[in-house]
Amino acid sequence: MREVIIIGSGPAGFTAAIYAARAELKPLLFASQVSMGGELMNTTDVENFPGFPEGIQGPDLMQKMQAQAERFGTEVVYDDITEVDFSGEVKKVTDTAGNVHEAKSVIYATGSAYRKLGVEGEEKLSGHGVSWCATCDGFFFREKTIAVVGGGDSAMEEATFLTRFASKVYVIHRRDELKASKIMQQRAFDNEKIEFIWNSEVKEIHGDAAVDRLTLRNTVDGTESELPIEGLFIAVGNDPRTHLVHGKLDLTDEGTIWVDGRSSRTSVPGVFAAGDVIDPTYRQAITAAGSGTAAALDAEHYLAALESQAPATVAAG
Repeated sequence: MREVIIIGSGPAGFTAAIYAARAELKPLLFASQVSMGGELMNTTDVENFPGFPEGIQGPDLMQKMQAQAERFGTEVVYDDITEVDFSGEVKKVTDTAGNVHEAKSVIYATGSAYRKLGVEGEEKLSGHGVSWCATCDGFFFREKTIAVVGGGDSAMEEATFLTRFASKVYVIHRRDELKASKIMQQRAFDNEKIEFIWNSEVKEIHGDAAVDRLTLRNTVDGTESELPIEGLFIAVGNDPRTHLVHGKLDLTDEGTIWVDGRSSRTSVPGVFAAGDVIDPTYRQAITAAGSGTAAALDAEHYLAALESQAPATVAAG
C-alpha cells in the first residue's frame, strides 16, 4: 500500500509530487493517457512563471517539473483513473485496466477541461475546423481566415498566437469589453491581423466536411449575420474535472472541490485537492503549483498523525 497517490499531472500534481517525494513518501502519480501535463501542454510562451526571465514553452515547463518529481523518487504512470473509493481509511483508485491501487492518502489534482459552446455544428465539426487548442492545430490554418470565441486571457493568447499562421483572425465576444488582462488586451489590439466583433455570440457553426461559416447573433438587438471563416477556436473557459468525485467529496457552488479554508483538506479525511479543481478564480500555473505544495504538506502532516496514532509494536520478551 502506498503512502500517497496523486491523480493529475499539471503544475499542482507535479509540485505535490516533488514535495511528497522529497519527504520520502514515494508518491505514485497518475498522468492521463491523453492530457499529461495539463493545460500548459497547449500553451506557447509562459512569461509569468517565476525563474524564467526569458519565458519558457508550456510543454518544456511541464517536462522539467516531471523530471524534478522523478528525480526525487516519484513513480509516474501514464494511465487514467476511472473510479475512486474514499469510503474507508484505505483509499482505493482504479485504473483503465481495472487494477485497484491502495493508499493511505490521495491528492486529487485533475485540473479543468475546455468548455464547449453547446451550439449546432460544434460536435459534428470538432477536428474539422473547430478546435480548443491553437498550439495543437494552428499550423493547419496557414493563410486562412479564422475566428476565436472568448474575451479572457486565453482567448487573447490564442488569437495572437494564431496570427502567426492565419491571414485574418476575428475575435468574437458577447460583450463590448474584454475580461483579459490589460497587457494581453493591448497585444491583441495592436495586432493588425486581429479584428474584434463585439456584442456577438455564435449561434451555429456551418460546414459539410469542414467549417465554412458561422451564424452570429447580436446580444444587444438579436439580429443575426453570417461570417465566412475556415476555422473556429473556442476559448470560453474551463470546467473543473470533478466527475469522479461527485457524491464522494463536497463541491462548491462553482463546481470546484470544497476545501477547508486555505488548506487542501477536502470533506473526507486523507483526501486532499489542489490546483484548478479547487480554484474558480485565479487559475494560474503558479497558484496551482502553490496549491500542490499545500496538498503535499497537508498529506505529510496527515500521515504523520496516522503514524503517531498507530499502536506500538510490543517486542517478544
